[in-house]
Amino acid sequence: MHIGKLTLAAAGLAVLTWATPPQDAGALFRKNCAVCHGADGHGQTAKGRKLKVKDLTSAEVQKLTDAELTKVITQGKPPDMDGYADQLSKQEIQAMVAYVRELGKH
Repeated sequence: MHIGKLTLAAAGLAVLTWATPPQDAGALFRKNCAVCHGADGHGQTAKGRKLKVKDLTSAEVQKLTDAELTKVITQGKPPDMDGYADQLSKQEIQAMVAYVRELGKH
């Protein structure tokens, strides 16, 4: 779900505007995360195995709260995972958390 800002136009009509254009969470994941976590979230990429990244579909990751996942995506997991606070909007990070949840269902 994308969250926009509701504004009232001069004609009295409600207009939904976006602070940043919403993007497909899957595309964001593939662009930013799949090199380590893999497209399926299992972490079975060359880089993922080298860094011993978490399987995002695992019970260990899926039991994390949305706030905890948001913190990891925003701040990263030093020393190997950079945070995305400067690259993704809050709405995009929320979409990424939802996407990680979806990965856990498969």
